[in-house]
Amino acid sequence: MKALSVVRATVGRWCLRHLQLLPVLLLAGGALFDYATPPHVSAEAFYTAAPMTAAALLSLRATVLAGIGACATDIALLTHFGFLPGSGGLSELAAVATVSVLAVVVNRLMYYSYVRLQSARRIALAAQRAVLPQPPASIGPLRIAVRYQAAVKDAQIGGDFYGAQDTPYGVRCLVGDVRGKGLNAVRVVAVAMGAFREAVEEEPTLVGLAARLERALLRERERRTGPERIEGFVTGVLVEIPPGDDEVRLVNRGHPAPLLLHAGRVRSAEPSEPALPLGLAELSAGRQRTDTVPFPSGATLLLYTDGLNEARNRAGDFYDPATRLTGREFPGPDALLDALLSDVNHHTGGRISDDMALLAVNRAPAAPGDDPR
Repeated sequence: MKALSVVRATVGRWCLRHLQLLPVLLLAGGALFDYATPPHVSAEAFYTAAPMTAAALLSLRATVLAGIGACATDIALLTHFGFLPGSGGLSELAAVATVSVLAVVVNRLMYYSYVRLQSARRIALAAQRAVLPQPPASIGPLRIAVRYQAAVKDAQIGGDFYGAQDTPYGVRCLVGDVRGKGLNAVRVVAVAMGAFREAVEEEPTLVGLAARLERALLRERERRTGPERIEGFVTGVLVEIPPGDDEVRLVNRGHPAPLLLHAGRVRSAEPSEPALPLGLAELSAGRQRTDTVPFPSGATLLLYTDGLNEARNRAGDFYDPATRLTGREFPGPDALLDALLSDVNHHTGGRISDDMALLAVNRAPAAPGDDPR
């Protein structure tokens, strides 16, 4: 899959490099066409297309040069056929010159739009880093990696989120998915991550941490109006990896079950009892339970949102991460997530319809003398 990505990137760069020669090819082709055809047949379309193509693909200087080249070529051919200084030749030349000037205007408008787009991307990236800060790459024997892929191309943040933090109770992680899209979902993400970062150091149990998140989301929901006030909820998985213990504790609130990868085998950490998503606790009378599963040295815990397991190919088949990862081993969590994203994009043909948040935690084999933390 990595080789295929490299090939695609190489082909894309080759196409872009050769597309930049298109204005020159249009001028040369137009000149040959104009010279080889009868005098009444004009290559005006070629001469006007050259500066417009340069406006879309090249710099201001190249656009101006393309416009000058188009006018000069048209003048040369019109003079050769004796149309200058006639009215017909002047009319054609005026059309080419007008389009050349418009091409310069279009180039500037596209440039300013690009500048604004880049500014918006930087703001979005800053917002993502503020709401979803990059967790540390390692905490003691644990190596951590995260990835976020938005369904909307060039988007930086959506309704999926992740977090990982070292606490007095061990390393705690959260992966969640807000119901809904757009700015309302981003606001809920900010509330959920703020509550997580505040409570993760204070609550001694995952159940207590989930309750704090629940209260924060309920307060946020009360501020909404319309259907979002009734239907708003968040699915999520809370994880705790105690120091020195080869186990992991989980609280799953209506979220896809994490996967435990070890020695080429993949195990789904299904909750012992199903629970409603965060924000809907008032509809359930049952008590939240914490599940504990083994987490030996060399194992990797994979948390993900439903954008991964609900990704479909052209035939409508869902992506099954457990099946696709069985029998495979990876040198670390970053390699795992990169391979996973490449594989799901290959499965869907690049047509991602939902955001994906991925978080992988790997317990590296302990070396003699290492701190168990």
